Amino acid sequence: MEKLPQISAAEYEIMKIIWESSPISTNDVCERVPEAHQWSSKTVHTLLSRLTAKQVIAYEQRGRMYYYYPLISQESYLCQENHLFLNRFYNGQASALLSSLLSGSELSDDDLEEMHRLIDSKLGGGEML
Repeated sequence: MEKLPQISAAEYEIMKIIWESSPISTNDVCERVPEAHQWSSKTVHTLLSRLTAKQVIAYEQRGRMYYYYPLISQESYLCQENHLFLNRFYNGQASALLSSLLSGSELSDDDLEEMHRLIDSKLGGGEML
């Protein structure tokens, strides 16, 4: 697996918007940033510049407006982050992660049924959906 650039939590918030709605203008990114962050447009521009410098996104200029699009897929980035998380906190042992998840009381019956379905699917040699 090719190592992708690390991005900060703030940059990840911007990436989620771009993955969902690319190509997307600078103004639209600013409008879609959750109000909870209370980021100024200058902060959003800074985050977009950092992501561009890391070659995670690119842009094209249309008139006076810039439109951003991802250079990496959300799936590949999440896959890398999942591996890093698993290795850092669970020594690469998925069973330890699953045990930790199951011991938590926040899992609904629907969550448990979906996890069971995914494990059964994987055991059957199929691809997870």
